[in-house]
Amino acid sequence: MTRPRLLVFTDLDGTLLNHDTYRWQAAKPALERLQRANIPVVLNSSKTASEIRDIRATLNNHYPFIVENGAAVVIPANCFGPRAEQVVNFGASREQVLSVLGGLRSEGYRFRGFADMSVEELGRVTGLSATSAELAKDRQGTEPLLWEGSAEELATFTEKLAAEKLRIVQGGRFFHVMGDFDKADGVRFLLGKYREHYGQESLVTVALGDSPNDQRMLESVNIPVIIRGVQSDMVQLTSDRHAMRSLKPGPEGWNECVLNILFEYGY
Repeated sequence: MTRPRLLVFTDLDGTLLNHDTYRWQAAKPALERLQRANIPVVLNSSKTASEIRDIRATLNNHYPFIVENGAAVVIPANCFGPRAEQVVNFGASREQVLSVLGGLRSEGYRFRGFADMSVEELGRVTGLSATSAELAKDRQGTEPLLWEGSAEELATFTEKLAAEKLRIVQGGRFFHVMGDFDKADGVRFLLGKYREHYGQESLVTVALGDSPNDQRMLESVNIPVIIRGVQSDMVQLTSDRHAMRSLKPGPEGWNECVLNILFEYGY
């Protein structure tokens, strides 16, 4: 029996990257196995295109990637045939998001977003270098923020965003305000591209994430993997399928779970 092709989608912070140090090296054995097997690893993160390009270079990753929680999908040149790089955008622009947030701030809601922070302050909050913090501020369709109000205020804030056709999701470190899209939109779009590319071959999809921000992505694949982390207990899938849950956090758990999946499918 021919083994199916695998396609892996993964969150970065707290999943493939350590929550505190942003290091990925603990996942190197699994990443090398995936590379040898020619299995695509699609990075799907709240990070910006600039940040993910940097990380892809470090990982020697040449596959499409999904930025800012599904704000856009970037398809590298010559990925699905001879063509230039393609960027497919979804949902509201960052300018629209910031305009709505400015109005809500004037109503008294308290929060601090990336647009409010200098490069130095963002570096202190996130632990990023100045160069990396600069890349993190180069956003297209979302605004991460630190909530400074009460839980009750957050509930009404969420309702007011919804009235403007915006949503807020909780990531591992920040809340993310965005248009009506999420990580699963990018997954579905690229899954269609890969199905066209592979033709009639059987395809099994895997997704790894660690927070509620990843939930819809996890529910859109065949094998959802929840990586142990700060927010992972809050991820409760609504589908009938049961998720694999890692025992170890971050890249250690990522490595362990991916190796188990590769073994199960004969890679």
